[in-house]
Amino acid sequence: MTTLISFLGKGRLDPQTGYRSATYRFADGSARTAAFFGLALREHLRPARLVLVGTAGSMWDVFFERQGFDDEAVLHLIEATAAGTVDQGLLELPRRHLEQRLGIPVDCLLIPYARDAAEQSEILHALAGSVQPGERLSLDVTHGFRHLPMLALVAARYLQRVVGVKVEELYYGALEMTTGEGETPVLRLGGLLAMLDWVEALATYEKDGDYGVFAPLLAADGMSQGQADLLARAAYFERTSNPVRARETLTSVFAAVEAHRGPLARLFGDTLTKRIDWFRRGRREDWELALADAYRERRDYLRAATFTYEAIVTRACNEHSFDANDFDRRSEAYQQARKTMPAARRLEYLRNALAHGVRPRAEEDMRTLDDEKCLRSKLGALRNELFKP
Repeated sequence: MTTLISFLGKGRLDPQTGYRSATYRFADGSARTAAFFGLALREHLRPARLVLVGTAGSMWDVFFERQGFDDEAVLHLIEATAAGTVDQGLLELPRRHLEQRLGIPVDCLLIPYARDAAEQSEILHALAGSVQPGERLSLDVTHGFRHLPMLALVAARYLQRVVGVKVEELYYGALEMTTGEGETPVLRLGGLLAMLDWVEALATYEKDGDYGVFAPLLAADGMSQGQADLLARAAYFERTSNPVRARETLTSVFAAVEAHRGPLARLFGDTLTKRIDWFRRGRREDWELALADAYRERRDYLRAATFTYEAIVTRACNEHSFDANDFDRRSEAYQQARKTMPAARRLEYLRNALAHGVRPRAEEDMRTLDDEKCLRSKLGALRNELFKP
């Protein structure tokens, strides 16, 4: 179901209409003249449901009176609006009248003024209670209080993540941008949500190192789907401890990522390329060690231990001229490394304890695993002992 959520403010530019009448020009070239942009937007979008959102002091009286309702209910609303005491009961009758006139369900949602974190949280909670999972939403932030568009942006993301709706667009009738010909442009602010998607992707990457989260964003930003899929594939290989396949795939796609200059990639592309350039390091053991360091910084200690261990084995294979891709030769090379590097054995025991959740062989390692700072320090110390600068 498609739903339009429109905020109602407290405009008094016109004593009769509340808001000044304007001719709103949409992106498709069509135009509609209205005092309240939400109704012009409803005619344009034809949603299946309309939700009007306002405070106890919003101009509910003028809005409903403007719709041709002049019964006693509107008279009560005039008094309550002036006093800032509008309640849900006063809105019920005019809501039903509007519902009948528009031919779609209409809800009136009272919200607080968003004066502090508690009221802002209450607004998000109220909005979440007004929609259902799977709904497709458009938000109109034209007429609310000036600080509400910021909250609406947060609400859009909150409703997507918590309720499971799809916010298709945010609209703003930019009265202050009215042209000399008397036309008011309608701005579509959905690009701000896309920017938040990129910011969230960066946060996700910082947390777990999965740059595959950028693949759908790059595709939406204009990169070919095939190239975006390659990036996701490279991330998959890295996260399944296969740096060779990850490097091969990154080598194929990195130039496309670096060269892509879509609207949002201009903001985030340079940051992304810097964070996936580990594959440019010299040899395989260098890639693995770079990944180990990166995962230790992200507090992914199992992957950090695993890639450090693999770097030891790869280096041993190179020292003995073994094929580093041959499982049996890697095992043989590691057995040789254990004889000369006691730290390799300690790392192996620690990695096994992390991977299998078993009690470490040494009491010292048990104490290490009981404290994150100790574990982080121990992994760093073993890494430096095994790979002295």
